Amino acid sequence: MPWAGGRAGCRRSAAEPAVAHPRAPRPRLGLDADENGLWHQEAGPTVFAPFEIGTDYFGSRTQQTMLNFRVRDLDAMLAQLRAKGADVADETQDMEGVGRFGWVTDPEGNRIELWQSA
Repeated sequence: MPWAGGRAGCRRSAAEPAVAHPRAPRPRLGLDADENGLWHQEAGPTVFAPFEIGTDYFGSRTQQTMLNFRVRDLDAMLAQLRAKGADVADETQDMEGVGRFGWVTDPEGNRIELWQSA
């Protein structure tokens, strides 16, 4: 039986392409992607979690999807993003057995989740 072996990518439209935008999340998050967006990520878990339509979890009821990046040190990543002028949420969330979560909002208002696994 055919199966999906992992996430292959994420594509979205933007008013300004993320590669050219000076406040884009890619350089701020330290993603080592090439000019075509190809990025070899570290092995680890990937979450596929559907939410109810209109959830506030994504930061806005109009946002229908949210990127989630695994990070080794959530506090260090949030500090790095703040130092670079990113819009970082003040709160973090601890989920027993799962890990810690923090959020940053991209220049177009899309909330991005950062996850330090347990």
